[in-house]
Amino acid sequence: MSKKPKIRFLMAKPGLDGHDRGAKVVSMALRDAGMEVIYTGLHQTPEQIVEAAIQEDATIIGLSILSGAHMTLIPRVLEVMKERGISNRLILAGGTIVLKEEIEELKKLGVAEIYGPGTPTKEIVDFIYNYFEKNIKK
Repeated sequence: MSKKPKIRFLMAKPGLDGHDRGAKVVSMALRDAGMEVIYTGLHQTPEQIVEAAIQEDATIIGLSILSGAHMTLIPRVLEVMKERGISNRLILAGGTIVLKEEIEELKKLGVAEIYGPGTPTKEIVDFIYNYFEKNIKK
């Protein structure tokens, strides 16, 4: 049986979005799947998110946005990550990002995967473990 990699997942809620039920559900599912999860709480700036990722040595940054500001906030998080030298971290996003063009643009910018409302948490867990199995040397 293969050993699962050590994964530290930082779940963040950027901007003024005050709805965090989905972020908490995903966080609990990832924790139950064996990952260490750090939840930053509501109303985080891109700079705060990146600083927390550095301080917590996060392997993955998850951005949960329901406010509709994803095309402003996610690119800014990616920009700050690059400025701070951590652009090699896996980035996942979720929330109400519904336009195909926006999803394609965010993926071009470096978001690995985007999950909409109702995505089974097992799909997220499986994506993460498959990613690490394929991309991280044991």
